[in-house]
Amino acid sequence: MSLAIRRITSKADKLKFVRFLWDIYGSDPNWVSPLEMDRMKLIDEQKNPFYKHADVAWFLAEENGKIVGRIAAIINHHHNVFHNDKAGFFGFFECINDAQVALKLFGAAEDFLRGKGMTEILGPHNPSTNDELGLLIDGFGKPPVLLMTYNPLYYIDLIERNGYTKAKDLYAWLLSTDTSRSEKLIRVTEAMQKRAGITIRPFKKKDFANEVTRIKTLYNAVWEKNWGFVPMTDEEFDFLASDLKQIYDPDLIFFAEKNGETIGFALSLPDVNQAFHRGPRIPRGIMNLPIALWNLMTKKKAIDTVRILTLGVGKEHRGRGIDAMFYRKTIEIAEAKGYKFGEASWVLEDNDMMNRACEMMNGKKYKTYRVYQKAL
Repeated sequence: MSLAIRRITSKADKLKFVRFLWDIYGSDPNWVSPLEMDRMKLIDEQKNPFYKHADVAWFLAEENGKIVGRIAAIINHHHNVFHNDKAGFFGFFECINDAQVALKLFGAAEDFLRGKGMTEILGPHNPSTNDELGLLIDGFGKPPVLLMTYNPLYYIDLIERNGYTKAKDLYAWLLSTDTSRSEKLIRVTEAMQKRAGITIRPFKKKDFANEVTRIKTLYNAVWEKNWGFVPMTDEEFDFLASDLKQIYDPDLIFFAEKNGETIGFALSLPDVNQAFHRGPRIPRGIMNLPIALWNLMTKKKAIDTVRILTLGVGKEHRGRGIDAMFYRKTIEIAEAKGYKFGEASWVLEDNDMMNRACEMMNGKKYKTYRVYQKAL
């Protein structure tokens, strides 16, 4: 065996880095093939504004000339300034079921970060908490919803045997439009609307740019104290909004207002993964733009789930049931549009308020994702 770890920089090697996904998942019936061009854009240090404040090293593991694994070592300088620490991250980890390959990959990532003065490593971050995050550790056997991670079961062992331990678990809750409107939810939201003078208004599609700015301002303000949070720059937010604009449903985005002031927002997205998952497969499963567009046009009826992606309420207005109002409104609109389910994800394991809200809506905690940590 001739196993080598190679740091890569060229576009050709990054294409190999991306296409290795199909070697790992091509025969997995639950995997949802991403758009190759989207994966390339995500790791493009010129196009993705995240890398303007980050250092990254990309590594491929090759055995006798064949790619058998990959990993990225990431330093998010905004994270370290915001949290006043020296954390590095690993991300984009994929590997055959071979402990030696995983050992070499993690060794390369850790050596890079250690050489840059980092004192700990966390992950998977792909590439940050504002992107796909964590490793699936419970809830296998189901396709992932939009922008959630997916991985083989054996990755748990490959990571943990390299000395990584739990930093934080993230939950995904499955809600049903048939059972989510509990008596308590209705009682709380009706009482709130009567006494607080808060109104819920929909996203204005014709005012897209200004509405995105409102969400951006609220997002960075209301999530500030959350574990692992890093504020998004204007460029990062616009980069994400540009992608999501292709698939969003304005009916599933709401703002809470009081006396003319915007005090909160809720954002859900149709789970277009269902259209991609049930669409036609092509050789090696590589999804290109024409196939993706065809799936979205012809398989829209397959989408029966929305992902409740994020909601936030200004700190001076929390504890007043606004989050419950958002949930109820989302459920009502989703049901009216023919959706049957919602996945609330991800929710921090110690976010008691959000987890209680999901329980109040008769939600089922059906998937768990883990962020790992290790001292360097």
